[in-house]
Amino acid sequence: MAQGMSNSAACREVGVHRKTGQRWRYGRKIVDRAGREHFYPPIAEDRDAGAISPRYLSEDERITIADLLRVKKSLRAIARELGRSPATISREVRRNRCPRTGKYHPFQAQRRTAVRRARSKEGKIRRDPELRQFIQQHLDRCWSPEQISRVLRSAFPDEPDRNLAHETIYQAIYLPHRGGLERQHGVLRTGRRARRRRRRADERATRFIDPGTLISQRPAEVADRQVAGHWEGDLIVGKGNRSAIGTLVDRTTRYVKLLHLPDGRGAEHVRDALVHAFADLPADLARSLTWDQGSEMGRHDEFTRATNIPIYFGEPASPWQRGSNENTNGLLRQYFPKGTDLSIYSAEDLAFVAAELNDRPRKTLDWRTPTELFATLVATLE
Repeated sequence: MAQGMSNSAACREVGVHRKTGQRWRYGRKIVDRAGREHFYPPIAEDRDAGAISPRYLSEDERITIADLLRVKKSLRAIARELGRSPATISREVRRNRCPRTGKYHPFQAQRRTAVRRARSKEGKIRRDPELRQFIQQHLDRCWSPEQISRVLRSAFPDEPDRNLAHETIYQAIYLPHRGGLERQHGVLRTGRRARRRRRRADERATRFIDPGTLISQRPAEVADRQVAGHWEGDLIVGKGNRSAIGTLVDRTTRYVKLLHLPDGRGAEHVRDALVHAFADLPADLARSLTWDQGSEMGRHDEFTRATNIPIYFGEPASPWQRGSNENTNGLLRQYFPKGTDLSIYSAEDLAFVAAELNDRPRKTLDWRTPTELFATLVATLE
């Protein structure tokens, strides 16, 4: 997984079930017949106990420090000799010199460092029952870790050790064997039991054969919403991901068009529905389309060749880049609730719902309707 594979792909490579891989990564909790809970921590990669990162001082460097101190070299001169920061040498001598004589002995310094490195990794929250109880109570009240982090400063004003960053609380939730907090469903607003891995920007790639054009390359006229004909699109999905409705909204007029997908939501079905939806529009009202990187757009290049309409793709996990469309999808859920079978709706049903949305006055349009604005534009182009 460190090489960029998903959990499922890595498990197939190793030859284990995907749930086994999740247990290896996150650990697991079981309850025996007596009702006792047992937590098996994640399996850590075996490492050579003697291997030390080069960013830390080695024993040889400590011997050099002792030799140069003996000949009265300054700390800055020693730092130049070793290619280290003067602060690193100053901190090393201050921490590891003999407390009785004040002299620096390299082998004693090495032993002190090894002892500190082997200290308990038990988290601060787990070591402090009162602090753990305070945080757990607020989590049970649906407070976010950031809100709890803020209130800790006023709850314990004279105890700075109890002032935590919100990241510390998140780690205590996701690693209960270290943090001591209960990792129950609903503790966090996302409902997520495990932390989602975030890919770096240089690891992200589209899933398409033709990778397409990212939203960062979209013309500036699209962003300012002054020119009509730039559309945003997406799917709303029905029960069990077995049915879907395509949604299109013009960024300038907020005019909505709905795509009927009776045969499925595969790439070829979405392509054909989009070609049909844009067929009756003047070229000046069909300038571009912005979509997310869902698999339904796998044939985006064929759509562009058929219509001459370029498609721009938003960044992964960035729905705000298609804000008009996301807002429209929320309005549509009044008509198509989540968890319902969307295949029961006909093309006439979708046309009725689109007409209802387009006939609503919008505050962002100075209380005009999308139908009114769009009809005016069509009339000026004829």
